[in-house]
Amino acid sequence: MSDDDSRSSGPGWLERLALALTGEPRDREELIDILRDAAERDIIDDQTLRMLSGVFAVGNMRVRDVMVARAQMVAVEQDAQLAELLPVVVESGHSRFPVIGNDRDEVVGLLLAKDLLRHIAQHGMSGFSMADYLRPVARIPESKRLDVLLAEFRESRNHLAIVIDEYGGIAGLVTIEDVLEQIVGDIDDEFDIDDVSTIVKVTDQRFSMSAQLPIEDFNEYFDADFSDEEFDTVGGLVVHQLGHVPRPGEQARIRDFLFRVTRADRRRVIALEVTRGAAMPGKET
Repeated sequence: MSDDDSRSSGPGWLERLALALTGEPRDREELIDILRDAAERDIIDDQTLRMLSGVFAVGNMRVRDVMVARAQMVAVEQDAQLAELLPVVVESGHSRFPVIGNDRDEVVGLLLAKDLLRHIAQHGMSGFSMADYLRPVARIPESKRLDVLLAEFRESRNHLAIVIDEYGGIAGLVTIEDVLEQIVGDIDDEFDIDDVSTIVKVTDQRFSMSAQLPIEDFNEYFDADFSDEEFDTVGGLVVHQLGHVPRPGEQARIRDFLFRVTRADRRRVIALEVTRGAAMPGKET
């Protein structure tokens, strides 16, 4: 019988952990030390240790620690037409969008991408009114604990909330994915580029790639000569050119290349589309 078979036929990791505990932990730190010791003795695996540690961390974190800042929010305007909304939906890859009124401190509701698809399927591009699809949106203080927020998300079945600062203004937004990632790590989807060294040729001039692609590999593929002394990755080069962490859809022209951000979160660029020989006005590096 293999080790895996022996393990699967015996008690589960929770039972094995209970047997391994000698005495009661006096505080959270001591409990985490016990869990680490259990991982070192193969009573639980590393992934289980990370998840349990994440559960404890969530209890100490606030919404402000994980929210998407207001400047990085992908929002749509209340009077936007369907033809204006579709590029935002496609380029961002999000499923929910805050709808703003006269300014970004006035969030009047939430628009779901699936509602747009339903409208197009039933009515085509005509007869769209934002008011017909506007949904209520939860508002929470940035000081709310993450474990409390997770319980509220589960109870209300909401997936997104607008975060309010102490003055009543919009500080940002938070999603249930932002909370869960603190427990299970980054949640990628099936369209993520797993191999950072992969460059996918779309057309003769257009390519897709991970933003973590080393500049050295980019130079070799495209016969370019970008310096890798200051930045190791293509994503770092693009962030430097723009001067901020960009949102999906933002573009930067660097020499003979047009870089368009296709996936990004509040912390980093994830994926890029690169067009060689693009004629977009901009500051060169």
